[in-house]
Amino acid sequence: MTLTPFLSAPFEIQVHMVCAIIGLSLGPFVLYRSRRDRVHKVLGYVWVSAMAVLAISSFAIPSFFTPIGIGPLHLFAMITLWSLWTGVRYAIQRDFDAHQAVFRSLYTNGLIIAGAFTFLPGRTINQMVFGEPSHLGWLVIAGLLGLVAIRVFGPRIGFGLRT
Repeated sequence: MTLTPFLSAPFEIQVHMVCAIIGLSLGPFVLYRSRRDRVHKVLGYVWVSAMAVLAISSFAIPSFFTPIGIGPLHLFAMITLWSLWTGVRYAIQRDFDAHQAVFRSLYTNGLIIAGAFTFLPGRTINQMVFGEPSHLGWLVIAGLLGLVAIRVFGPRIGFGLRT
């Protein structure tokens, strides 16, 4: 593992990756901590801000899937921005069950699923973890998507992680 691909990446990718790390790191603490106090509120603001910058910065990163530079992962960014707005609005309206559901879903779908695809060969994370473009990223993608599938569908078919 090496930081060289990150350090030599364009600024927008560096900002995007730092915000993703903040979101991934704070997410479990903010989203699954039992106490909803001032710490939750402050860290929640940091998490929402990091997620907003993460989503907005993605539009500066071109996709190689289409000739116009907008690709499938940019759809996640639009959904993220909408989810942030919706989740904050629910908190303001004091509908905390809906607030919690939106942000937990955003964490799983926006960070875990979309983040899995950053391991595609040729992407910066893939190069940091595996070196030159490696097809081992496909194993990471399959593993992460498999864990999400077990989490989502497991209880319906009799196995999976319980919450």
